[in-house]
Amino acid sequence: MAELYLFDGYNLLHAGPFEDARELVDALASYVAMRGARGVVVFDGVGEDATHGPLEVRFAPHADTLLERLAAEHRDEARVMLVTSDATVAAAAGVNVAKLSSQSFLRDFRPAEHRDERPEGLAGKLDPETRARLERLRRGE
Repeated sequence: MAELYLFDGYNLLHAGPFEDARELVDALASYVAMRGARGVVVFDGVGEDATHGPLEVRFAPHADTLLERLAAEHRDEARVMLVTSDATVAAAAGVNVAKLSSQSFLRDFRPAEHRDERPEGLAGKLDPETRARLERLRRGE
């Protein structure tokens, strides 16, 4: 069964060591990609929705309402993991949705490691310009 992570954006941002929302989005995009999962991070307020590989970035007047709706819509088709420290949102998501507090998620969270050495395999055969273009595509730039 597919995995879907639903992240409470500002809740997670304020609980962690991230400088800004962009840094959080980059870290979450790498996290879900490495797990072979999909993810949606929802921020309160106004902004431009975007996709970064397997991670969608969404903005809503009330992030809690959108997180609850997404959990309800997808809980029968995927293993849904809701990451929030908001007890009301977690309770409203239902019993079929796994919940994890932002602090617990961050305690076990390991950001993707940056490596300066040339990787093996296909990536090691690409010139730096092509690798940079692919990285920009991965980030949705």
